[in-house]
Amino acid sequence: MELIENINRLKKEKNAVILAHNYQIPEVQDIADYVGDSLGLSIQASKTTADVIVFCGVYFMAETAKILSPEKTVLIPDKNAGCPMADMITADQLQKLKAEHPKAKVLCYVNTTAEVKAECDICCTSGNADRVVREAFRPEDEIIFAPDQYLAHYISTQTGRDFISWKGYCPTHVKILPEDIAAKRTLYPGAEVLVHPECPASITSIADKVLSTEGMCRYVQASQANEFIIGTEIGILHRLQKENPGKIFHPVSERASCPNMKLTTLEKVLWSLEEMGFEVTVPPDIMRKARKSLQRMIDYK
Repeated sequence: MELIENINRLKKEKNAVILAHNYQIPEVQDIADYVGDSLGLSIQASKTTADVIVFCGVYFMAETAKILSPEKTVLIPDKNAGCPMADMITADQLQKLKAEHPKAKVLCYVNTTAEVKAECDICCTSGNADRVVREAFRPEDEIIFAPDQYLAHYISTQTGRDFISWKGYCPTHVKILPEDIAAKRTLYPGAEVLVHPECPASITSIADKVLSTEGMCRYVQASQANEFIIGTEIGILHRLQKENPGKIFHPVSERASCPNMKLTTLEKVLWSLEEMGFEVTVPPDIMRKARKSLQRMIDYK
């Protein structure tokens, strides 16, 4: 296919690496050098000798890649690919919350803007939040957890810690309903139900396993089970099927599709490499502060 040939040619010419999040459309995942979650991709990119990172995901992910690889040029093929959850809290709002709880430590989900990361003590992913809470904080610490109220609630049930939580959420994961799980269990009674911790408590409380996207990929590969009902953004089913051709996967709901994750196309990846757009930049002071909170999180990877 000429389009893919041109992408590969330009990638070589410009010493670029293409990263694709697990929720990207199948053809974008297939041309990527690495497919994974946002933090894993950023760490991978920081270890490469590439001069250019083309991040096929949403904006906060590309920012994270830039913060961890400040010497590299980071491009996002569609500058309008934002994250509604990340946009639910601003640095000013977090500063106000911190002022209301001056003794509290601040834990930020990686799904936040660089400005918000610069205001927090440590970041976490959905995969390491449990460990970060257990190991990075003292028992007496007050903890602000932003922005995902559902991840905060789930981690609270796992750790026994109370949080001062922001009322943000992922619009895609809240589309998954208990009746969706019930219907799929009726259709596929032998299948295991795996859901993401960004889902509301009504979902995480009835799933067989609650896992991050990378956690799902690892679990499925190691599991003796042959059939799975997947409760997260539907883009991950492509990777799961590709890596486990002998197993069967069903989405909990076709509604669980993130429109922002679907904005990136092969044509936009090509244009990004041709025109070196759209470049992602982060102010130096914000980058320095945000890198501290991210590095602390990476220590618990």
